[in-house]
Amino acid sequence: MAATSWEVWDLSGQKLKYLPRDLLAPVTLCTSVDLQRNKLKRVTGISKNTNITELNLSRNKIIEFSQEICNLENLQTLYINHNYVRSIPEGIFPHLRNLKFLKLSTNRLARLPSDINQCTSLTYLDLSKNCLQNIEPLVGLPKLRELLVEKNQLTELPSQLFQKGSCELTKFKAMGNPLRCPPEEVCAGGVMDIQSYFLQLEENPNAHTAWTVKAMFLGSSMAGKSTLCRSLREGKPVAVAMKDRTEGIDITQLYTQEVRFLLWDFAGQEEYYLTHHVFITPRALVILTVNLASYSTVNPESFKDQIWFWLNNIQLRVPDAVVILVGTHCDQCRDLEEVMEKKKDIDEKVNIMLANRKMVLKYQKKNLEENTDTFLYMDQVDEIDSLLDYNLKVLDLLTLDCTKIEDIVRFRSHILKCIQSESAFLCSETILPQSYEEVEQAIHTLVTLEQIPQHGIILLEELGDLIMNHVTQSREHLHSILQFLLRYLHRIGVIIWYEDIDVLSDRVFIQPSFLISMFKTIVRHDLVQQLEGISRDLLIQEGALMKQKFIWVEDLRSRGTLHNAALRILVRRELEKLVIDDDDLVREVVGNKREEGIILTLLQHFEVCLPTLVRSPMNPQAPEFIPGEKHWESGRESKRDPDGACLFPIYLKDDLIVCQKWGENKQDDLRVHVYILPEVPHGFFHRVSADVGSDLGSDVQAVCAVKAVAGTDPAGAHTLSRERLSALFYLEGLAGIEQHQPLQSSSKAASYRGIAGPLSGVFPGQLHSGTEK
Repeated sequence: MAATSWEVWDLSGQKLKYLPRDLLAPVTLCTSVDLQRNKLKRVTGISKNTNITELNLSRNKIIEFSQEICNLENLQTLYINHNYVRSIPEGIFPHLRNLKFLKLSTNRLARLPSDINQCTSLTYLDLSKNCLQNIEPLVGLPKLRELLVEKNQLTELPSQLFQKGSCELTKFKAMGNPLRCPPEEVCAGGVMDIQSYFLQLEENPNAHTAWTVKAMFLGSSMAGKSTLCRSLREGKPVAVAMKDRTEGIDITQLYTQEVRFLLWDFAGQEEYYLTHHVFITPRALVILTVNLASYSTVNPESFKDQIWFWLNNIQLRVPDAVVILVGTHCDQCRDLEEVMEKKKDIDEKVNIMLANRKMVLKYQKKNLEENTDTFLYMDQVDEIDSLLDYNLKVLDLLTLDCTKIEDIVRFRSHILKCIQSESAFLCSETILPQSYEEVEQAIHTLVTLEQIPQHGIILLEELGDLIMNHVTQSREHLHSILQFLLRYLHRIGVIIWYEDIDVLSDRVFIQPSFLISMFKTIVRHDLVQQLEGISRDLLIQEGALMKQKFIWVEDLRSRGTLHNAALRILVRRELEKLVIDDDDLVREVVGNKREEGIILTLLQHFEVCLPTLVRSPMNPQAPEFIPGEKHWESGRESKRDPDGACLFPIYLKDDLIVCQKWGENKQDDLRVHVYILPEVPHGFFHRVSADVGSDLGSDVQAVCAVKAVAGTDPAGAHTLSRERLSALFYLEGLAGIEQHQPLQSSSKAASYRGIAGPLSGVFPGQLHSGTEK
């Protein structure tokens, strides 16, 4: 229990229930005390060390915020996160004039003391994961630069907190709150977006309350999503033919007297799952369709495929969603008794699934916390805490016969009732300045008047000029606020504006459905057949030969590689179907042999594919690659097709080509030195392989074939399905990568050893470094 020095006392992770006597003795030189990861409930006596400047009390069992802390007048940094603090007494913060950093996240605070704004030196404050409904006491903190209030119960933010001149805020995060003023989509843009919002509210006091709900239709292929979506929109049964089923995503809108619905119908084929993350947004109403005619109460795979798979992915991608389960094809069931039997079975299994999920996560957390070296697992414990905080709400299954108009009417009524009762979850009620509504309405008017091209792609500057003719704002004012308004419309799904992609930041996609149509030409379940169907005329137009088409088909089948020339042909053909006669647009969307088009740029940006070599054989005898070295020579002279190609991991159906080079997969071929949480969204490892290949450089071809394997929870009591890295990355020229230093990139760090040895890596969100598991 000895201090590391007279100035720094490290007492972390020693299971202390009380402060040690040595610490309570007046030690005038002690300035830093680390008491994290103990079992302290109180910190009685801490005030005797008045010279403390840094105090870490995180990850204890503290219930009361000690009054004694007010005597630590030299305190500059205080960690008291991950405890059970319910309230903070008045009169403490006025004495902490030197406190600059305060972390109070993951407690149970229901309110803040009114005098916290007298902590005048505070620059960083983390209040995330509490129960706060009001942060008004923070107004008046003169030096506050970073404020985190994520995952509380806030519905409104004080405008004074964001007034220029009264606060120096540069970073603000408030995701995971049922915000209505300003809406969460505004807060996601940061401090400047919030300041603009409140300024417009002040200038346009005629703000209106808007109810907008993004409804996402999900479910397996042929579960009746499109039929249900179109019937809801029309208010009557609408039959959807097989040839008209959704490929990719269809977007429509529905206006009722109470609510505006943005209806997103997602395709159910597996090939489309990988693009869902591009368009799925938080706080959504999810309508999960289940084909009751094909559902089996006795076959476990039926529940797993039709319900478990979707709920698992929904709670990882849209953790605060409300899910309406809808049983379709009731008219094809034997009788009402069969329908009700299946409904009961599904409702019971869903409840068991959600309960088991929490239990398994708690077991895992306990297992990690009891490890002898808990410090290595703190990040994993935090991630499990985040998973436990997910607040997915699944409503009981609603059975429908989509051929009956009364059932469609009942469905619409049921949705409206859910929205009213779950409005806090959905954040459907928002307060917006008049300018937001004006700009959105102006865009709809421009589309109606056909002043915006049919495809909806328009330059940002040109869009601003067109909007100017349909709003009351002056040109200067509109120019100053337009980017904030477009950012909001992008986040609610009305338009698409990729301002973070440099080559696309000057364009706005007014018709998201057009962009999705382009995606559908490449990410689809029948892509091989589409390649085989390319006509001689299209090949001539691209300057390609018939034998090249056969190579394209073979490379896609065996290597998951799609040649850029083939991609251009497919996208160009789709544009022609849409009767778009605009050579400049075609070139912009499709690209050419010298530069990538919009579609390829987006596919790579969202890690659906990565640039790769064409027909480049793997080389197990390649020289060693050492991360961190500036130059690395391949084992042979790489020859790149001048037209290029892209690797799509999702089209890799097996690892035969790997086995041909390195033999059958063996236990020692690949070891994973990462901690993989039990919940990984479908398609995650496909994106990882694209990400890895991009990080390792253009001379690298990375392929990952992913299999689902069974794992057990720490208590050994329950079995769960777990996506694992269970097949080989084959990295062109990387047969013997030795891992010593992490590879660095702008947003992630990863370190790898190749086929001959272990693979170790860190990927954002789901994978974490740690001891081999």
